[in-house]
Amino acid sequence: MQVGCHVSISGSIDKAVDNAVERECSAFQIFTRNPRGWHAKSLTKEDISNFKSKLEESKIDRLATCAHMPYLPNLATPKEDGFEKSVKTLVDEVERCAQLGIPYLVTHLGSHLGTGEEAGIKRLVKGLMEAGKTKNDVMILLENTAGQKNSVGSDFEQLGEIFKQLKPSKKFGVCLDSCHAFVAGYDLRTEAEVKKTFSEFDKYVGLDNLKILHLNDAKGELGCNLDRHYHLGMGGIGEKGISAIVKFANKKKIPIILETPIDDDRDDFENIRKAKEFA
Repeated sequence: MQVGCHVSISGSIDKAVDNAVERECSAFQIFTRNPRGWHAKSLTKEDISNFKSKLEESKIDRLATCAHMPYLPNLATPKEDGFEKSVKTLVDEVERCAQLGIPYLVTHLGSHLGTGEEAGIKRLVKGLMEAGKTKNDVMILLENTAGQKNSVGSDFEQLGEIFKQLKPSKKFGVCLDSCHAFVAGYDLRTEAEVKKTFSEFDKYVGLDNLKILHLNDAKGELGCNLDRHYHLGMGGIGEKGISAIVKFANKKKIPIILETPIDDDRDDFENIRKAKEFA
């Protein structure tokens, strides 16, 4: 079982590995820079060397690590300057991942800001393919959305249509978020429904393209479109559903990353322990 959570890089990027080991992770996700701004400080040779050596010492499989795009980029935006900055950030992040030896970069698909899905998807595909030209082995993973207003990619059929337009295919994969899928209308509350949902995902997107699973319960109910992650087994999906998702991911050898909250009910340590129990 490869399971872990999003870990902090506060202090220096290699601290992420320390934080993952402390939480008994066998997989983890990071931001490679401050996720709330456009500017990114360049990675130094020391940053890269320390991260790689700590990861090797940790025994965590490099192929079970991923980075996530920062919050500001919007690859579906109709605003020309915003689109250009978003694509540049995506290209930069792909290159940072390559420097660190991180194989996957997860990206949100963005908002068309009311200009329509067709126009938004056209811009999204253009931006993704620009980043796909980078000469390295980093794979960009498209993350399904929760179905919020003006978003694209919450529906598996649409996600599949977006994915199939991307070239070269070896540069792209998918990250499935369980909370997003559930609040977008895909039932995950029982073993039978989990099987049905993944079968539909396979039909339109292809399970071979699923490289990372974001395992999150949902604060909201089925189909509510509320993107609020919650503790495993304590939300709308519940224990039976989360357990079935974990077992499915383990069977398919898909690394599991938790993006659950930290509060009085639970922290990362407890949610990771819970994920292992569900296995």
